[in-house]
Amino acid sequence: MAEEINRDDEKSEQREQIREFGSAAATGSGGIHCLTIVGQVEGHVLLPPDNKTTKYEHVMPMLAAIEESPEIKGLLILLNTVGGDIEAGLGIAELIASMKKPTASIVLGGGHSIGVPLAVAAKRSFIAPSAAMTLHPVRLTGVVLGVPQTYSYLERIQERIVKFITANSKIPRRKLIDLMLETGELAADVGSVIYGEEAVKLGLIDAVGGLSDALDYLHGQAGRDGGGSGLSLAK
Repeated sequence: MAEEINRDDEKSEQREQIREFGSAAATGSGGIHCLTIVGQVEGHVLLPPDNKTTKYEHVMPMLAAIEESPEIKGLLILLNTVGGDIEAGLGIAELIASMKKPTASIVLGGGHSIGVPLAVAAKRSFIAPSAAMTLHPVRLTGVVLGVPQTYSYLERIQERIVKFITANSKIPRRKLIDLMLETGELAADVGSVIYGEEAVKLGLIDAVGGLSDALDYLHGQAGRDGGGSGLSLAK
């Protein structure tokens, strides 16, 4: 009876974790933790309550806990994001890229704007055939001063993003910048939209694939470390 109560408590806790943080905890030895990054990546400013957001203050400590947990052998990142705050997104991406445990990302639907660094941060990246990724220059909102320092600041932010993407993928720097500055594709905007197979051909993403492909990779990497396999998802 006590064991059944404990299992019910675990399932209830998992459901709450998915509802609050978009995360499914792994259980048992060799488990894979599933983390979703969806909607808009929220930074230091709160977005309106009707916006679907991923909050960096939730994700960052969760990544640290995953890296430290002996029960978790790998991290699966599901991406469907329109982008969001640059510093919050880059901060999350840097944490993912610095993890020793196997990590795999899947771009589903969209991995736009700051979602691009988040996708390539994993050790192995996948993209669904129908998924899209938007590459564009840095944008600022609010009051912008028309002085040389503003343009220098934007250029330095842009360089941070370019360096991270090229360091964690195979896309050539010149090609990435050309795609970001394309003027003939987006209506009333600058940039490019690329899709599944195109993202792989460009070297931005490692492979076209889905859930089973990412899990096969993670289980294979975990097996090398002597772990088993298993993914716990709330029903």
